[in-house]
Amino acid sequence: MTTAKLKHPAGLPFLFFSEMWERFGYYLMIGIFTLYLEAPEKEGGFGMASNQSADIYGTFIALVFLTPFLGGLLADRIMGYRKSIIIGGVLMGLGYCLLAVKGAEIFWVSLVLIILGNGFFKPNISTLLGNLYNEPKYAPLKDSGYSIFYMGINIGAAICNFFAASLRNNFGWGAAFICAGVGMFLGVAIFIFGNKHYKHADVLKPVQAGDLSMMQILNTTILPAIVAGVLGWMIPGNIFGSDSTDAFLIGALPVVGFYVMTYVRSSAEEKKPVGALLAIFAVVVIFWAVFKQNGTALTTWANKYTDREMPAAVAKPLDALGFAKKVSAAPDSIELTDAHFRKQYVLNAAGSKLMVGGKPKVKKVFAQNDYFKNLPAEKMPPENGSVTTLNTEIFQSVNPLWVVLLTFPVVGFFAWLSRRKKEPSTASKIAIGLGISALSTLVMVAAVYAGSNGAIKVSPWWLIGAYGVITLGELCLSPMGLSLVSKLSPGRITALMMGGWFLATSLGNKLSGVLASMWDTYENKAVFFIVNCALLGVATVIMVLLLKRLNAVLKQYS
Repeated sequence: MTTAKLKHPAGLPFLFFSEMWERFGYYLMIGIFTLYLEAPEKEGGFGMASNQSADIYGTFIALVFLTPFLGGLLADRIMGYRKSIIIGGVLMGLGYCLLAVKGAEIFWVSLVLIILGNGFFKPNISTLLGNLYNEPKYAPLKDSGYSIFYMGINIGAAICNFFAASLRNNFGWGAAFICAGVGMFLGVAIFIFGNKHYKHADVLKPVQAGDLSMMQILNTTILPAIVAGVLGWMIPGNIFGSDSTDAFLIGALPVVGFYVMTYVRSSAEEKKPVGALLAIFAVVVIFWAVFKQNGTALTTWANKYTDREMPAAVAKPLDALGFAKKVSAAPDSIELTDAHFRKQYVLNAAGSKLMVGGKPKVKKVFAQNDYFKNLPAEKMPPENGSVTTLNTEIFQSVNPLWVVLLTFPVVGFFAWLSRRKKEPSTASKIAIGLGISALSTLVMVAAVYAGSNGAIKVSPWWLIGAYGVITLGELCLSPMGLSLVSKLSPGRITALMMGGWFLATSLGNKLSGVLASMWDTYENKAVFFIVNCALLGVATVIMVLLLKRLNAVLKQYS
């Protein structure tokens, strides 16, 4: 029977829309998170410096993908998948809504709720989906099922930024965060409504001889991770750039060790599939380290180096909706601070350096908005004129929009290959995805040269094109990784191994911040993207070298 004649499980649409609304809430919150932290207190934010907000952002997104280790373990052993998903969704919804309440204490409580909630929700909805495809009649459609499910993730991620921009501009930060919470609660409601379609797939896994008890896991992994994290924070100086990065990466070592010991303790029958998964987890860390720079380096590129001016025909309605804003070219008066004088100069309105020596010789300078500093001359508005620019966070929707546009063509292409008995294995698709992702960084290298290394702003099509290429790589890798975990994981630890996939994502997320923090150290920005290309190239080569062994394991165990 060909895959074209098969139908997907009835539970897929419910899981699709549950995940779509969950990701709507998450990416809405993430899309404005650093903007909220850096906004002045008089505008409702916390007034943080950019390095402080970036540190909190990086640690948060890393922890969000670390807790699925614990959530998957509890679901496998004690709670089951459906209960874990509902609890996780409710915790996240409460966390998003509490962000609307201003106050440092409430802020940290909100983040903890979101981190814990994601730990319960994320690995278990992916595992439950895989269980639906374990029936022989659905097994041939598992890869495409995960691709469709992945599209749901990205529909939510694509539309949320428009809600975020409009709500925060027109009603304030609180309205945007509450919208994220409403989206999450809607996802939970849809999941509960579809309960009958996946009730049969929610089965607790038996504990085998040699498995650690929950108390043993607490003593050998969780507590050591906390102690290691505290020690990492207290180390004098910084190893990886900041105290929080040191704390996270050192604290993650006992969790990584737990997965290594899971392999060591596995039976002879389980060692091959578990070992194959751990090898893939290690490789995809590099992918996420580059891919997750969409919220850092690529957002910086969109903000500072991309021509975001909107055509007159659409500028006014976009401004009214809150998707764009008017930027005046009239110079603003800037009060000089000690920091300016330590640099020994400031920029005057024409962009020339104004020497000030060791002591202040002026109290004010007049400068244009940063947007105009590297705008092509032909794009400059008249003196004291203005332009309407697209909000920077809208570019966060480019990648998920590409996912929505490309998912069915990619699924259809692999289905076409399947009918001709030429479809690559799941592991081969991951290798292809890594190679394609490496090519996306070369698009950005070309963009750097097109803009004379940032001297002038370039067309947004460079960034859109780079996102399009890396999205092709993502579609070959990310949903395939979820599918592979479902195929190879021993039944008793499926959600735990799904947590391992998200642990790799977590480590990649944090390393992406480490890489992005080096942006200012590269005088030639092309070198920054070439380094990313080299990292992905190395990952591709490693994956290709592993293919023969991985494909043999897949053939035997999936």
